[in-house]
Amino acid sequence: MRLPALMLSALMMAPAGAQTVSEDPYLWLEGVEDAKALDWVRARNAVSEKQLAGDPGFEALRGSLLEILDSNARIPYVSKMGAYYYNFWRDKNNPQGIWRRTTLAEYRKDTPQWEVLLDIDALGKAEGVNWVWGGADCLRPAYDRCLISLSRGGADADVTREFDVSDKAFVKDGFSRPEAKGQIGWIDADTVYVGTDFGPKSMTSSGYPRIAKEWKRGTPMSAAKTVYEGQESDIWISAYRDHTPGFERDFVYRGLTFYTNELYLRDKAGALTKLDLPDGAQKSAFREWLSVELRQPWTVGGREYTAGSLLAIRLDAFLSGARNFDVLFEPAQNTSLASSAVTKDHVILNVLEDVKNRLYVLTPGKNGWTRTPLVGAPSFGTVGISAVDSEESNDYFMTVTDYLTPTSLLMGTVGSAPEKLKQLPGFFDASQHEISQQFATSKDGTRVPYFMVSKKGLARNGKNPTLLYGYGGFEVSLTPNYSAGVGRAWLSAGGVYVVANIRGGGEYGPRWHQAALKADRNKAYEDFAAVAEDLIARNITTPKHLGIQGGSNGGLLMGNMTVMYPQLFGAVVCQVPLLDMKRYHKLLAGASWMAEYGNPDTDDWSFLKAYSPYQNVSKDVRYPPVLFTTSTRDDRVHPGHARKMMARMMEQGHDVTYYENIEGGHGGAANNAQSAYMSALAYTFLKQKLFPESGP
Repeated sequence: MRLPALMLSALMMAPAGAQTVSEDPYLWLEGVEDAKALDWVRARNAVSEKQLAGDPGFEALRGSLLEILDSNARIPYVSKMGAYYYNFWRDKNNPQGIWRRTTLAEYRKDTPQWEVLLDIDALGKAEGVNWVWGGADCLRPAYDRCLISLSRGGADADVTREFDVSDKAFVKDGFSRPEAKGQIGWIDADTVYVGTDFGPKSMTSSGYPRIAKEWKRGTPMSAAKTVYEGQESDIWISAYRDHTPGFERDFVYRGLTFYTNELYLRDKAGALTKLDLPDGAQKSAFREWLSVELRQPWTVGGREYTAGSLLAIRLDAFLSGARNFDVLFEPAQNTSLASSAVTKDHVILNVLEDVKNRLYVLTPGKNGWTRTPLVGAPSFGTVGISAVDSEESNDYFMTVTDYLTPTSLLMGTVGSAPEKLKQLPGFFDASQHEISQQFATSKDGTRVPYFMVSKKGLARNGKNPTLLYGYGGFEVSLTPNYSAGVGRAWLSAGGVYVVANIRGGGEYGPRWHQAALKADRNKAYEDFAAVAEDLIARNITTPKHLGIQGGSNGGLLMGNMTVMYPQLFGAVVCQVPLLDMKRYHKLLAGASWMAEYGNPDTDDWSFLKAYSPYQNVSKDVRYPPVLFTTSTRDDRVHPGHARKMMARMMEQGHDVTYYENIEGGHGGAANNAQSAYMSALAYTFLKQKLFPESGP
């Protein structure tokens, strides 16, 4: 289920909160589209473009990265709806993209024939809006009517319009949701569930829908019937239908915090039954089953289940009072559940063992569930798996990749080996490189894994330009994946690339994530510093050749590494970051993350202030050079974070550079050309700061 988000009008509001100009002289930079603030942005951009885009190697690098992004040799990933396989595609001829479909027989070919359904470039030109594709929800079984989401410039706030696939046109007087952070989904051909900005007090304090409604065709949205109304302090509310034939059911989801929720079953009369499950668990129904993935230990039915476990029970039995859950997965010290995929007759588990994927097939039977390895699953590499059509077959798609091996897309059926459908070409020469996994020891003795990609026989002379990447939050795992951009821009230039699997992520399940929550946030930073120190101790690099990069929560990581450990690094790329933890919860979607960080309006500030870079940066400390990048159209993490940090550090006399893309949303770019440009800025900055001037 897609995360709903803050309505666009919030971007135009004055900054919230009671902080005064004397306490924060740069509050005015929180005016996202304020003329004075944008003049400041353009002035900073001009300086950065001269410094970075004016570099002799910039244009060739930008062009090389764009060539990758626009390449027709990329894998066109598809999703099956009915008899067709759908894909959204961008290239140099379609910078905003086209939505298209083909048959499986065509898709198997090297150059499939595609039927174009919607041209986003043509739509944007006709309407005078830089539309960015947001996805399609099509009504089964015919899949002929779809709800298309589009955003201006890549923001989270979007519009939804009804589209007729046969006519290849939007439906006149069809369902249409105005611009806001929200969601809309089919109930039947004439009815939808909708959550959006219905007017005053209809959004949560986090900026997401507080009310879910049932909306009938031919009536104004204002006449839609309320299904559920949450509290302003909730994160978001949504309603949806499970359309699985024979198991059609309606649900209401109440997000209490980012990690806690309630799930309600809605009957035909509209009555709601709350499922008696832990608020901290992830809950879902598939066919006759109810699944529960635990974030905390749970004792029920006379048995205690471990945090990180995946449980299943027949939904009808559960509703009748049964609590005898089957354990589909239980974590060990070095394992966690990465994901699961449901086919017609099986559940495929994707398990991480020391950040390496292992796949297993679970099959229900009279005597419980049996478990066998997935036939044909690779023994090495990052593996992703999804059902092709969970209602009709046991087919699956599998992606296989690592840092040096171009990604492959395979298709298989449970019980037989998969076949390779597509594979990326080698966008860079990886034959001279190798991947290794190492473990650093953090301050409290915890072993922290990290991956390193380097040339074979790397000289350990401390002079290797090294880029260390991290995230460390929201239970997100960083697993090896093929990045042609990293390969061309960094590895091919002689750099070493390192990814740190620090606490706060999900590499070892909920315990790894929860170890760095709120007051324990410092654990993530200590882990990252430990990896940096290990690279230095192993003589891979030295601080003047060691750069770091991260975005969003990883941008907060970058800010804190800069302020807390300036002696370890020679350059920092801080992208779409959180940095002002005193006010983050008052800016756009920030309030929804208080379960991760804490509430600075309470006693939580006693620990939050220790990792709020904006409050801790000092003119008396020498920091490594920093490049801040963000997006004006990012309505998830407020661009004011990066703007204010840049302004404060610049005023203090530090070596700081800034670039803000006027479009792009939280991803930082609205099309391939913008993505290539932003990446080229970052790599150029890193090369300028980290590469020796006179060779290794």
